[in-house]
Amino acid sequence: MGNLQTVIKERRSAMKFKEGAVISKEELEKMFSLNKYAPSAFNLQHANYLVLQSPEDKQKAYEASGQYKTLTASAVIIVLGDTKAYQQVKRLYEGMLALGMMTQTEYDLETSSVIEMYETRGPSFQRDEAIRNASLSAMQLMLIAKDMGWDTCPMIGYDDQQLVSLLRIPEDLIPVMMITLGKADEENLRPRGYRKPVDEFVSIY
Repeated sequence: MGNLQTVIKERRSAMKFKEGAVISKEELEKMFSLNKYAPSAFNLQHANYLVLQSPEDKQKAYEASGQYKTLTASAVIIVLGDTKAYQQVKRLYEGMLALGMMTQTEYDLETSSVIEMYETRGPSFQRDEAIRNASLSAMQLMLIAKDMGWDTCPMIGYDDQQLVSLLRIPEDLIPVMMITLGKADEENLRPRGYRKPVDEFVSIY
C-alpha cells in the first residue's frame, strides 16, 4: 500500500490513456471492496456504480459524452446516486439489531427518524444527498485506484438523459459523474495547474 500523502499528491486527472491496458475483474473487485468503507450519511451507502469495459458499452459512454478518452480507457465507471437510499435503512440496520448493538426500540426509532427526515425534506434534499454521498465515495475510489497503480479522470461533460437512456438506468439512480480509468499516457503531461494557497480558501477560527 502506498503512502496516503504521496497518493494524494500524485493523483492527476488523466487526459489521455494508453490503449490496450486491461484491468482484471479481480482488481476492480478489490477496489470496490475497499471503497465500500467510504462514509455516507446514516450509512445509507447512496453510491452505485456501473463499470463499462466492453467496446460496445464504452461506445455508449462516448455517444453520451463525445470524449475520446471513454474509448481508450480500460474502464468507464458511471457513478450513480440513489435518491431513495433512505428506503433501505431498515435492511441496512438489521445487522446491528441482530448483533445486539441496538435494541428493538433504538432500531425502530432510528430507522423511522431517518425515513421521516428524507421524506419530509422532499425530492430536492434526496437528490442533493444522492450527489453529496456518491461524490464522497467517488473521490475515495479514485485514490484507491491510484494506490493500486491506475489513473482516473472524473468527468461531468456528458448528456445525462442520453446516458440514462443508453444504459437503461433506473429513475431513482441519478448520474453524478463518469470516471475514466486506465494507464495514463504521460508523454505530453502538462505541469499541475495552479493551486490556491491555503489562506485563500480556508478560514480557521
